[in-house]
Amino acid sequence: MKLSEIDKIELQYLQLEDYLDIKDVMVSAYVSMPDMYWREKHIKALLEKFPKGQVVIKVNGEVAGCALSIIVDYDKFEYNHTYKDITADYTFDTHTDSGNILYGIDVFIKPEYRGLRLGRRLYDYRKELCEQLNLKGIAFGGRIPNYHKYSDKLSPKEYIEKVRRKEIHDPVLNFQVSNDFHPTKILKGYLEGDDASKEFAVLLEWKNIYYEKPVKKAITKKSIVRLGLIQWQMRPYKNVESLLQQVEYFVDAVSGYRSDFALFPEFFNAPLMAQNNHLSEPEAIRELAKHTEEIVQKFSNLSISYNINIIAGSMPEVVNGNLYNVGYLCKRDGTIERYEKIHVTPDEAKVWGMQGGNKLKVFDTDCGKIGVLICYDSEFPELSRLLADEGMDILFVPFLTDTQNGYSRVRHCSQARAIENECYVAIAGSVGNLPNVHNMDIQFAQSMVFTPCDFAFPTNGIKAEATPNTEMILIADVDIDLLRELNQFGSVRNLKDRRNDIYELKKKG
Repeated sequence: MKLSEIDKIELQYLQLEDYLDIKDVMVSAYVSMPDMYWREKHIKALLEKFPKGQVVIKVNGEVAGCALSIIVDYDKFEYNHTYKDITADYTFDTHTDSGNILYGIDVFIKPEYRGLRLGRRLYDYRKELCEQLNLKGIAFGGRIPNYHKYSDKLSPKEYIEKVRRKEIHDPVLNFQVSNDFHPTKILKGYLEGDDASKEFAVLLEWKNIYYEKPVKKAITKKSIVRLGLIQWQMRPYKNVESLLQQVEYFVDAVSGYRSDFALFPEFFNAPLMAQNNHLSEPEAIRELAKHTEEIVQKFSNLSISYNINIIAGSMPEVVNGNLYNVGYLCKRDGTIERYEKIHVTPDEAKVWGMQGGNKLKVFDTDCGKIGVLICYDSEFPELSRLLADEGMDILFVPFLTDTQNGYSRVRHCSQARAIENECYVAIAGSVGNLPNVHNMDIQFAQSMVFTPCDFAFPTNGIKAEATPNTEMILIADVDIDLLRELNQFGSVRNLKDRRNDIYELKKKG
């Protein structure tokens, strides 16, 4: 399936009524073992014992893949076990809520949906579930389906070593290793009937670094969101394809750290205006606007492919003959939302003839509610306060500033927004020079993540900061639950303590 054909990707808990659909997926995924698919009684047993461990991924409403798992007391099995042992002869009576390891029973993807990194989403869900349940880690026996081609001359150990050195390609083992699972032991006679693997399997494990030994006291569940900020270097690009290649490089980089969001700066695509220097400045930026639709579609494809929500900075866009500064939130489920710069700067209006937008809203995401204000908008406190009243947890500010003076305005106002609205604020800008683009000669930026200032947060209200004027990415985790605690128990409570009897703020229309 082509990325352009995808309207929506959804990760859902498996339901018994999905059985016929997942049966078809299993049959198509395991062509070398056509009779080795789960029967309905097996799926029913898994759902009764551990419903959270069974998930399906759907593309445009159609089941594209599935992951099945149980929790076991790993100490009872140690390293020597078979598939029958771990599943109690396929009854799954080995599952126990008091176990310490999430054991992977199966993962399969329908062939026509391979290449979309859907398997990675299923494994990411398992990792998040493992962290949520405070388990030590994940384990499973991984098939080595290409081993039969080398079994007459290589031992399983030699085969695995060659796979690790990339001398032999094994699609299953390569995929597991790329998802941070480490081979720990060779299991003999693991899965009966797996002739392709000669019934060998590799015991693969992933350790939960957040695991805490259970204690007899209340533990507050945290909701951690990882932000990836791109401090973008302005440089010449031959065409839009070369610019998008650089975009994908950064998306790949931040998604490699399992970031939930990637934030690009305002007008990151401005270098493309160099080819229009023969035109007047208003004409040149309208030519740049012709690339916006293509760029947004590419961002949407990347958000799906790399399983990350992308705030695509901002770009010029012409609507009904009027020029606007807009951006797009490309969610990893395939949906796209649009935001507008409400206040254009005097320079944007004077040089380009740009007009301010009028749409202001909070966006629901799989990581909570977020808002986006483009650069100058961050300097108007009313906007972020309206978004806070709608439940915003994280405010993203893509910006473009030429001088340190302009940067300081955005930086200090954004930090104020974090304090007064009890939210996180992430700002990302561009650095470097564009001598061949009129009105875009120089840029200055230092990307940052701001927090409220209270005991649960950094004393200076800065969670993370990039090196000034240097191309780089900035990764930071923010804890949404801390905002809830701040709202109720903070030293000061900026939202709760407002004097609504004296003043109020309303959005018109």
